[in-house]
Amino acid sequence: MASLRFIALKLRNGSSYLYNTSSFRAWVYRISTVRSFSAIKSPPSKAVVYDQQGPPDSVTRIVELPPVEIKENDVCVKMLASPINPSDINRIEGVYPVRPPVPAIGGYEGVGEVHLCGAAVRGLSPGDRVIPSPPSSGFWQTYVVKQENQWHKISKDAPIEYAATVTVNPLTALRMLEDFTTLKSGGSIVQNGATSIVGQCIIQLAQVRGIHSINIIRDRAGSEDVKEHLKRLGADEVFTESQLEIKNVKSLLGNLPEPALGFNCIGGNAATLVMKFLRQGGTMVTYGGMSKKPVTVSTSSFIFKDLSLRGFWLQKWMTSDKAKECRSMIDYLLGLVSEGKIKYEMELTPFEDFHTALDKALGKLGSQPKQVIKF
Repeated sequence: MASLRFIALKLRNGSSYLYNTSSFRAWVYRISTVRSFSAIKSPPSKAVVYDQQGPPDSVTRIVELPPVEIKENDVCVKMLASPINPSDINRIEGVYPVRPPVPAIGGYEGVGEVHLCGAAVRGLSPGDRVIPSPPSSGFWQTYVVKQENQWHKISKDAPIEYAATVTVNPLTALRMLEDFTTLKSGGSIVQNGATSIVGQCIIQLAQVRGIHSINIIRDRAGSEDVKEHLKRLGADEVFTESQLEIKNVKSLLGNLPEPALGFNCIGGNAATLVMKFLRQGGTMVTYGGMSKKPVTVSTSSFIFKDLSLRGFWLQKWMTSDKAKECRSMIDYLLGLVSEGKIKYEMELTPFEDFHTALDKALGKLGSQPKQVIKF
């Protein structure tokens, strides 16, 4: 009679079982087979997709996507909110320098709640509030599956619309204030585009640091109301562009020191006005070009004022070594939000009304708050 080989299994409760090796192999095979056929998957997801670059209101559509397998290091997140940023629109149009290949899902940042975790995930649990860090494409959908290291757990104290928008705009404002020159309490900065969310964040972050802000807005109906709003946020001075059509704009500063640092998101004449305020050896940082006009600078500004012109692009910054600090900065910014020290106007719009929100973001319905999709 052929001899049998046996293997002993000891259970956690102390019990022991004896199996012959052939039976044990068959048992292991059955278990592994069952596991392979019962892989964890995400729920089906509704998403805003575009198959080609072009006008966002023409090329985007909402579709239902099938479930996605959740691998051992993956985390499935149920999205709560995601904004429509100008850069999102530019990616869909095909004019942004870095964009995903089509077909693609829109949305570069957002906030969600952990729904399911892969077997090897240890740092996150269902119910945790998370944001993508670093941000990437594909957050205009109800469920997103990415590896654990691509999610950052945040406090649930911050309202979802602020958590959804903290990376692109507030982080840009923070980095520009800190990366180009050393600003001390009592100093000054100057900026155009002060009503943008980046501009509003610069005003408020400067105030937290005891730094004065000189702000330039375009001429518009209701500009006095706009000025008062920005001053309530902490702006020291707010001027319309037409108010600065004088020979010596620095005479408007009163007791404020000449700014060492300026920010430009418009270009053209609006950028020239920023440079007029800057002190000797000052720096202007350009982070946008809303007018689509070039930045022009006089020869005397370089020779006699020794001005520096720099550029800032958040996406490039986030791929640098400095990006390792990004998550602590986000926590710092969300802390300021919770303390009421950073605020800006937004409108939460249900996901099913996405195209209405898109029309508002495109300016088709007049001036509107930043649109944030709520899932």
